Amino acid sequence: MPPLITSSDLAALLDTSSSAERPVVLDVRWRLGGPPGRADHDRAHLPGAVFLDLDTELADPPGPAGRHPLPTPQRLQDALRRAGVHDGSRVVAHDDGDGVVAARAWWLLRWAGLPAGRVAVLDGGIAAWVAAGLPTTAEPSRPEPGDVTVRPGGMPVLDADGAAALARDGVLLDARAAPRYRGETEPVDPRAGHIPGALNAPAADLVGPDGRWLAPEVVAQRLAALGVAAEGGADVAAYCGSGVTAAALVLAAEHARLRPPEQPIALYSGSWSNWSADPERPVATGAAP
Repeated sequence: MPPLITSSDLAALLDTSSSAERPVVLDVRWRLGGPPGRADHDRAHLPGAVFLDLDTELADPPGPAGRHPLPTPQRLQDALRRAGVHDGSRVVAHDDGDGVVAARAWWLLRWAGLPAGRVAVLDGGIAAWVAAGLPTTAEPSRPEPGDVTVRPGGMPVLDADGAAALARDGVLLDARAAPRYRGETEPVDPRAGHIPGALNAPAADLVGPDGRWLAPEVVAQRLAALGVAAEGGADVAAYCGSGVTAAALVLAAEHARLRPPEQPIALYSGSWSNWSADPERPVATGAAP
């Protein structure tokens, strides 16, 4: 599978694959500030889809490492096994539409050691599925437990010092909306602004009004304008508010064919929630890096 899969292609895989090859579908709907996505899942979800909670299963509890620290391998493994994921599974994650939360699940699956060709995000999320006239159900999904073993380290991760170095010597992309980058507003974290030297690259600008990702060549053009090179360029990493939305930029570089799966851009997992909580870390405001 490519990193993005259409509703029609996913439906075909669910209908025609053998039980061993049928993709596991993860519903990871979540919104900053709520309401929780589980209620939406309970009302209507893709047949067989299992809900995973971003706050409690795809992240550790908030603390010094940020609002959504990477989950311990055991926490993630327990969640994936509950969802029926095996070491050889194909897995598709979806959210409400724009893919940024699903990208966190995609990134974690890759970090956990699943091969790139076995993990994807549903392009357009459940909204695209419903718009295509495909079925949903309120029937609870009860898959047989999986046996996947989480082997962390499959994706590059930076801490605050690494992000600072890359902002100075490479390309550090800030995936948040422009007003938060400029420091005009900060709804959740201790201080407003951005990491000095970081470039604003709002993840929401890489999807269309329908929640589907822009064409690879369009995404490539936008990322290239920020210094993301296909080969031979500067090292690149991404961050956001808490390490969730930035995963979409990692996916974007692969979708745009600027980075092959074996050379993904890095993720500052603590992101702004980690950086801004440290009073010793400098903060920049305004539109300039």
